[in-house]
Amino acid sequence: MACRISELVIDCRDPQTLAAFWGEVLGFSVVGTEDDGSVEIGPPEGFGGPQPTLLFSLSTDPRPGKLPLHIDVNPTDRDQDAELQRLLDIGARPADVGQTGEESWHVLADPEGNEFCLLRARLT
Repeated sequence: MACRISELVIDCRDPQTLAAFWGEVLGFSVVGTEDDGSVEIGPPEGFGGPQPTLLFSLSTDPRPGKLPLHIDVNPTDRDQDAELQRLLDIGARPADVGQTGEESWHVLADPEGNEFCLLRARLT
């Protein structure tokens, strides 16, 4: 028997804003809120098997440095350029991490500055 990732916890200053942003990015909806202000989002029923939820946890602690984890996403129903525009329209912004401009992905930041990458669509 093995484990599976059940949720990813993301410390943030504004759980509501990040939950709304990432809900739009991933097509997830709110599945729970906690008294401490944490917001959990997850996929709709039957959305490709068991997937982890994202739990945005209120934190006022300053970041000691770059997080060793970031999220990569790829479009599921449109090409990369159209998805890039959609993400920019909902609040993502370009991020410079030293890329050359020759990469096949786009580096973006969410509303709190957390970096993530938009990859090309994957063939299924």
